Amino acid sequence: MKNSNRYSVFAIFGLISILIFAFQSPSEQSLKEMFAENFLVGAALNYKEVNGQEERALPVLKKHFNSISPENGLKWIKVHPEPDRYDFEFGDQYVALGEKLNAFVVGHTLAWHQQVPDWVFEKVDGSPKTKAELLKTLEDHIEAVVGRYKGKIHGWDVVNEAIADNGEFRNSKWFDIAGVDFIKTAFRKAHEMDPTAELYYNDYNVFNSKKRAAILKLAQEMRDEGIRVDGIGMQGHYMLRSPSINEIEKGILDIHEAGFKVMITELDVDVLKRPKEAIGADLAKTYEFQAEYNPYENGLPLEIEKELSQRYAAIFQLYTKHSDKISRVTFWGTHDKASWLNNWPVRGRTNYPLLFDKNFNPKAQILEAIREKIATTS
Repeated sequence: MKNSNRYSVFAIFGLISILIFAFQSPSEQSLKEMFAENFLVGAALNYKEVNGQEERALPVLKKHFNSISPENGLKWIKVHPEPDRYDFEFGDQYVALGEKLNAFVVGHTLAWHQQVPDWVFEKVDGSPKTKAELLKTLEDHIEAVVGRYKGKIHGWDVVNEAIADNGEFRNSKWFDIAGVDFIKTAFRKAHEMDPTAELYYNDYNVFNSKKRAAILKLAQEMRDEGIRVDGIGMQGHYMLRSPSINEIEKGILDIHEAGFKVMITELDVDVLKRPKEAIGADLAKTYEFQAEYNPYENGLPLEIEKELSQRYAAIFQLYTKHSDKISRVTFWGTHDKASWLNNWPVRGRTNYPLLFDKNFNPKAQILEAIREKIATTS
């Protein structure tokens, strides 16, 4: 065969390969491939997914995700349940999995008002700790946890949900005892223990302009004081029809313009109606099972599935549009059965908020809708 003919054959095979990749079905093209030029794609992992008991998880993680977050395993009550006892079993397995996946590994979370044992705030006799005592407890915790995973966890949700929807500081034991200094202390100590790790403030309803303004004011104040704050995590706990795309976009733009990285940290879309009081992601607002809030126990009607597909497509079209501002998009869970939305705000429901069904199968209709939508943005 003449060289020119050989080169022509190679060119044809190359073109065929490109076309196969370009037109492969959404179930074949991975999420991390779809957004390879845009942002990292992450998932929050539970215990069984981390320790290998859920065998279906690893192939999905390898194929689709290049970032991981811990759903509950690194929260205070799990990793530091007693004053003199730490439990690093989950954390050690988690960072080992991150290394195996060659993923960007996120730590969640160092200071939060939920899932914290009472001893953190109380002396041995049950009386409240002083401000100095509480801040020392916080520093010791961060020294142990961040120090253990220095260089292995690449970014930390240092403080989680410290601002209320009205723009004021949340009325928590942290704030009642230590005021805003608990936030500043947490960021200072985290940076001291691992100067290479990115540090984030993370919260829900950041699309709320009043809440967002308060978050950015706090973050900028810390920066002005020389405290490292790299980014703001916008929890993406959305519903089918709210918040609006414009509200989400305004949040992305404001954070970016303030000079902070943007990451979508807890993405899911709740397809079920809720009690009116349960808007957002406040775990304190939980209700017992009520059948009226569990209408799709045996599967989504086609019209709701279509609406969910269109919602995700619009969301990812927006994220892709602003991919120069967004560093990471992380789903809060890998598959529907493990989603926290099956038990919040109403316990015992069947929800369908993620891109993989209860059997870890990709939802082809949603992925196709996303793919078609982002193609118009590129």
